[in-house]
Amino acid sequence: MNAVAVETSSHCSRTPACLPPASGDKRTISIGSPLLGMALQTHLLALLLLSLRCHRVSPLRGAPWKPQWPSLRVPVVMPQQTVEGPAPRFLSEAKLAVSSECDPDCHKRAPPPSYWELRDYLSYETLYSNGSLLETTVGIYGFNTADLRRDAQGRSRAKRQIYGPDSRFSIVGQDFLLNYPFSTAVKLSTGCTGTLVGERHVLTAAHCVHDGKNYVKGAQKLRVGFLKPRQRDAPPTDRSISPGRPDKMKFQWIRVKRTHVPKGWVKGSANEIGMDYDYALLELKKAHKRRYMKMGVSPPARQLPGHRVQFSGFDNDRRGQLVFRFCKAHEETYDLLYQHCDAQPGASGSGVYARMWNRQRKRWERKVIGIFSGHQWVDRSGGPQEFNVAVRVTPLKYAQICYWIKGNYVDCREG
Repeated sequence: MNAVAVETSSHCSRTPACLPPASGDKRTISIGSPLLGMALQTHLLALLLLSLRCHRVSPLRGAPWKPQWPSLRVPVVMPQQTVEGPAPRFLSEAKLAVSSECDPDCHKRAPPPSYWELRDYLSYETLYSNGSLLETTVGIYGFNTADLRRDAQGRSRAKRQIYGPDSRFSIVGQDFLLNYPFSTAVKLSTGCTGTLVGERHVLTAAHCVHDGKNYVKGAQKLRVGFLKPRQRDAPPTDRSISPGRPDKMKFQWIRVKRTHVPKGWVKGSANEIGMDYDYALLELKKAHKRRYMKMGVSPPARQLPGHRVQFSGFDNDRRGQLVFRFCKAHEETYDLLYQHCDAQPGASGSGVYARMWNRQRKRWERKVIGIFSGHQWVDRSGGPQEFNVAVRVTPLKYAQICYWIKGNYVDCREG
């Protein structure tokens, strides 16, 4: 186990390397990975701290440069008509990986959808815990479809190295696991991960509950697992414990009341369209009473601090551990973000987030800007290639998901 003392100060010196101040409030973070040596792990953690805490200094005025959340008015996505849908059959097991024959170049060549197609894609199904299903059509207001024609300015993505050092960190200290932002990661009973985005709401991937044809087994009785703190009479965590023997995780499970899935996933999951709409929102039967993470409209990758994204999930190959990773986001389309984060099935549905400066509130904020869809195998340049893909929270998706959470559009105009 590596124990690392982290400075809470965000000061960054003018020297080439970012050094912590001589004094400050220190917290001990226990992070371990059975596949990483101590030197490599410490180096990667140092990069993480630099991306989270370091500010660039303007060479002209000497004022700290802060990556800022974009200030924009988002459109309105409102329900227009709701009808009863056919009874779901819950036939197949949830698949924790997504496949598609459409690569990033294919997505960029596709013509942008029309206003009427967008309405169809953003219309949605609502599955209730009693097995009933409602279908809702929506109206879109205040959105210019010309915005869809703007090409993303992401750099060309290099071929992913599939065999190499594993860049994931296993978060095994119970005290650390229950701290924000790691505490916002929850486990779904279908095997995926979700992220707390409201007092009763969990954001996840659509393929965790729906296979594109019908809802998966367990979707009607879907549960969300919250990590439980240690018992007061339990012995304290031994921070020298081997990373291969982490504390056993225990979960408190809460049933899901209803699940929202966009029609873009239901109608298009068998082709390139569905990838853009691989997200779902779960509403719990009772409030979880824990700190959650706000959503934000995804900025271009070049505007992210260090061009990096972060997310935590319950990867299947590390059972009993919450796995954290951070990596550079390279290529992007209007709806998708391609990155180099190492991940395994089980991490699907994790909220991809970034930390930036909020000018209105004058404070740093972490926001969910995407949903990790998972590994996607495509044919590119005559051969198979693997991509790790996240669905971006676009202005339209933000408006839709926010409406699902808030129940009105007035509180959803600022992204």
